[in-house]
Parts: sequence; C-alpha cells; structure tokens
Amino acid sequence: MSATGSTALRPRLLGRATVNAVVAISVLYTLLPVLWLVLAAAKNRDALFGSDLLSLSGFSFAQNLTDLFAMDGGLYGRWYVNSLLYAVLGAAVGALVSVACGYAFDKYRFRHKEKLFGLVLAAVMVPQTVLALPLYLMASEAGLVNTFWAVFVPVLFNPFGVYLGRIFSQGYVPDEVLEAARIDGAGELTMYARVALRMLGPGLVTVFLFQLTAIWNNFFLPMVMLSDQDLYPVSLGLYAWNSSASVSPEYYPVVIMGSLLAVVPLILAFVLLQRFWRSGLTAGAVK
Repeated sequence: MSATGSTALRPRLLGRATVNAVVAISVLYTLLPVLWLVLAAAKNRDALFGSDLLSLSGFSFAQNLTDLFAMDGGLYGRWYVNSLLYAVLGAAVGALVSVACGYAFDKYRFRHKEKLFGLVLAAVMVPQTVLALPLYLMASEAGLVNTFWAVFVPVLFNPFGVYLGRIFSQGYVPDEVLEAARIDGAGELTMYARVALRMLGPGLVTVFLFQLTAIWNNFFLPMVMLSDQDLYPVSLGLYAWNSSASVSPEYYPVVIMGSLLAVVPLILAFVLLQRFWRSGLTAGAVK
C-alpha cells in the first residue's frame, strides 16, 4: 500500500474507532443502571446496605418477590393491575383517538384546518406538569377527583399522537384508494374502519407504544389526582414506599424488586410489537 493510501486510511480507522467508542459508552450508560437493578433485586437488605451486590452471598430473589406481593396486604398487585388498566387500555383508546384525528386532519377539508393543527403542534410543547393543576380543577368540578377516571380520561388525548397520526395517514393511505371506496358506495365511517384503519396498522402500533410508555411512567398526574392508595399506579405506589423506607428499612428490597417488575411490561411491548414499530418509524421518517 502506498504512503498516500495509508495516510488516507488512518483518519477513516480513527473515525470508526471513535464512533465505536461513543456507541460502547452509550450502551454502558444505558445498561449499567438496569444491571444494578437486576443485581440489587436479588439481594437481601443486609447485602444492599453493605454494597455487596457482586458476591453470591445474600441471594434473596424469591424471598424479595414474596415480600413484595405480601407487603401492606398485597397492595403492589393492585397497583400493578391499576397501571395495566391505565396504560394498556388508555394507550389503546388514545391511539385510536389520535390516529382518527390525524386521519381527519389529513383527508378532510374544513375551515381553519391548518390553524387548528398549529394549535395541536403548540400543545405538543406544553409540559404535562403544567396541565396537572387545570386538569385537577376540572376534575374537581366534575366530581372525579380520587377516582379511576381522573387519571384515565386525561391520558386519552395526546397532541403528539395526533401529529403522528396525520404523518402516517399521509404515508400509508393513498387518496386514490379512498376515492375508489367512495365510488363503490362506502360511507365515510365504513371507509375509515374497513380500509384506512387497516393501512394505518403500523402507525397505530407506533402511537400505542409511545402512549403506553408515557402513561406507564406517568407520575405527577396520579399524585395530584389520587389520595386513595388502592387507585395508585405502580410509579406512585413505589414512590410512597420509598418515602417510607427512611423510617422502615424493610421497604428497600421490595421497592427495588417492584421497580424491576415495573419495567417488564414495557420490555414485552417493545419486543412483541417491534416489527410494526420499526416499519412505522421508517414510514414517518421517509415522509
């Protein structure tokens, strides 16, 4: 190889090594907390306080799991079911609402359409914590505070999901197909349910995953709305237990075990639906 070729190859190898190093650091930054959580969930209280996570002593995974579901009369199991209801049902209904709104913004013409869509985009930039107090006042007026509906109803409407719904509608639903359906005599609702919604499947799954993650990790809204522990989601329940751990150290192992179990539904959702999620993101990026 000539000196010129060797000189040109050196920056390329250096750049590749730099990229690999950055990727490796990013992977470690992401996985190390998860690894700590897995190791800590398998240790008893003495091993946790002794920072002895890497040794084989103090292994207490089964006992921690049993204690988790027995603590405070089995509250964690109820919190888990609450989170599944809030997140899975809320994400499913919210995804249907968001995609339907995005489809309407894309395929129909009405007055001030773009101005209204601009409001939707502006709402994307509003932090959810800012909306918690107005939502609480509205729920108080409606008599919904400290009920299931106080947390469930607000998560059904997601401006970012509406934006994604419009993008997916533009990319997946050709106007020619809708015109052909109209010529065949299909009504608007029938056309959407039987034709457009099937084409929007990948987009629907993508919006569902975004909604599921946001609702499952939702903390501030339930904290504002709920005072009954039986209605708590996992995130708020673990926070309450962690606050009690400073006085009652027996809460520490169950909080860590509960945190480990709390990430399982999200991992399962992404693994099972990743094929649709990837194709949906690709379509959105190309559009």
